[in-house]
Amino acid sequence: MSILFSGDLHASAGGEIHLITKKTLIKRYGHRIYGGITHHIILGDAGFMWPHNKERDLHNYKVLSRRPFPILCVIGNHEPILGMSDVPEADIGIGETVYQINAKPFVAYLKRGKVYSIDGFRVLVLGGALSVDKDYQQSKNTWWEQEYWTEKEKQDIFKLLDNEKSFDLVLSHTGPQHINKLLFMAKNSYKNIADEVAELNDDIHGRIQFHEWWCGHWHRDRYFYNTETNCGYQYLYRATKIVDKVDDRLAIYNEFGNTER
Repeated sequence: MSILFSGDLHASAGGEIHLITKKTLIKRYGHRIYGGITHHIILGDAGFMWPHNKERDLHNYKVLSRRPFPILCVIGNHEPILGMSDVPEADIGIGETVYQINAKPFVAYLKRGKVYSIDGFRVLVLGGALSVDKDYQQSKNTWWEQEYWTEKEKQDIFKLLDNEKSFDLVLSHTGPQHINKLLFMAKNSYKNIADEVAELNDDIHGRIQFHEWWCGHWHRDRYFYNTETNCGYQYLYRATKIVDKVDDRLAIYNEFGNTER
């Protein structure tokens, strides 16, 4: 049993769906590794349910339905689900419930600030990020205050982490602020923009132990491994990864090859 990870989908506005089709995945991983996938996790900004985008959603669902595993999404920034209060919840046997948005293929959003057990991995799910196009999105009525964590959500996650501190994987949309700065901000126009979600991730980072922290948001494929703490930080966009456990060790399969940690 293994988990496929991918970055921002954006409802395939830029053709991103091609990166996660059955044909592409088999080509890049082979039939054996592809056949072991039991879940697919999109690391934020999946972009489902955008206003006036029903036809594109239907096309994307049709493409994704050719694969046999469910899709679980981390909540990104300015996603329509953030402005909805009536999304049905489903219990799929991974601990907490999820927000189900489609039946076939099964597509759902993971709740931020919750702990899930997925394919033998203990997973802390976060979410959200700064919208650098906030003014534009507000003008189109597609920005919601819920992109940022409420004070109650913050209190709840800190209370949770008083008793639960060890995880295999942490999944978020943006990364911890200090890792974002290390990898991107020295040469990026975002460097002077404060992102309170990334700063919250920093606070959470200091309270927990984990093996890998995975996210999207930055539209880059980068990996950083801290040799002092033995923690890895994976940012995905155009690339995909498959994660499995082999002899109780984390195994990460890259496209056209594999490495183990």
